[in-house]
Amino acid sequence: MRDWRASSRVARHWRQVNGAAPSIVCGLCPRQCEVGDGSFGFCRVRGSTGGEFHTFNYGKSVAVTEEVIETEAIYHFSPGARTLSLGSVGCMMSCDFCQNWDTSQVKHLDTEIVCEYSPEEIIEICRSNDIGIISFTYNDPVVWHEYVLDVSREASRNGIRTLYKSALYLQQEPAGELLENIDIFSISLKSMDDGFYRRFAGGSLAPVLDRIKEIHASGRHLEISQLIIPGRNDRAEDVRRTVGWILDYLGCEVPLHFVGFHPAYRYTSVGRTPRESLLLAREIALGAGVRYCYLGNLFETGINDTICACGNKLVRRYGLEALTIGITETGARCADCGTRTPIKHPIVTDTGMSVDRGLLTRMKSTFLAWTQDAQAAHLRLRGLRGPASIHVLHDVSGRAETHRLESRLARVIVARKTEADTGVKIYWDGPGELQILPVLDRAHYPTGGDEEHE
Repeated sequence: MRDWRASSRVARHWRQVNGAAPSIVCGLCPRQCEVGDGSFGFCRVRGSTGGEFHTFNYGKSVAVTEEVIETEAIYHFSPGARTLSLGSVGCMMSCDFCQNWDTSQVKHLDTEIVCEYSPEEIIEICRSNDIGIISFTYNDPVVWHEYVLDVSREASRNGIRTLYKSALYLQQEPAGELLENIDIFSISLKSMDDGFYRRFAGGSLAPVLDRIKEIHASGRHLEISQLIIPGRNDRAEDVRRTVGWILDYLGCEVPLHFVGFHPAYRYTSVGRTPRESLLLAREIALGAGVRYCYLGNLFETGINDTICACGNKLVRRYGLEALTIGITETGARCADCGTRTPIKHPIVTDTGMSVDRGLLTRMKSTFLAWTQDAQAAHLRLRGLRGPASIHVLHDVSGRAETHRLESRLARVIVARKTEADTGVKIYWDGPGELQILPVLDRAHYPTGGDEEHE
């Protein structure tokens, strides 16, 4: 078993406390852990050593993955954009329903899946693969603060944007540093009940609300999501409290995402969020005046489109698929009425490419059938040492995707594109072994063992 905490560096946001037994207080999250020498804070990735406070997860990530921006509950910023998604280990919270508990809760971590990337290497992966957005996601980037800042600053110098997907249990000073460096914020507001936070998530509500208001005031791009959890926060009253706070403090234009839950970690006594619960939440939000309300993890036609006030469809969505169809290429205006749309930095949608079918016959292949529980998957080429290609053909539409992979980016997401789409035929070349890892919801990072990544 590798000791992934063998290396560390001095952290930001801490102070020494002199007493009978000198200790250090961490100032990163509202928990403000006080630890003695040789001990770790609640997150298990920040601790005291030699009279200093260190971060032990700097540059340490699960294997980076090429995804799309919709996986991060961001619908109004470059729909369909490819992202380089990365996430570390540890967390400042302890949600008993965590969708990525095997990386967020260090005591359950398989240390063999931990990779290491310098900020410069992340930038080079983006540049060599023409990826314009880096997404800090999966466990929670709060506990990765120093690395997030360094990567974001390097990204900005190279014209690459950064996205921060977080529960935002964070103190004001480090949050201010993020506002100076992060372009896009996708914030998970778990509930409007402080008791929920304390009982089920190991945190408190007030700091989260304060940080959300600060992001909104800064003008940075902001979208809010809430996991609708059966038996926890799925009552109409719960939804109305969330909607009311958003309208009072953020206004009606900030996109709100209600997201389906899949049983995980310590909360497996219930099923997935019923479709009816998500539809009711959306109905309540729209009825109260929220302008844009979307439903995550619900693969269905017509429920997640972005519509102009004139009725023109601006973006058509299905699952993780987003097609920009009603926006001018310049000015982000409605193609029908000319009104400026809520979509920032729209991109021309790639509707697929032709593939040499003769070439495919000489490749290895398999068929992946979609199921009710898994309508997306990570495709990974294990043991890849050089460049390789994965071609994905959707069985009904005939659309083809080609993904270029290499040793440091050997993982990509694919997803169902239409209701008639029952699966995909996958072709690949090169010496790598194809591994298919079902994605149980769009925030889920299936580990599957990444022991071959150094």
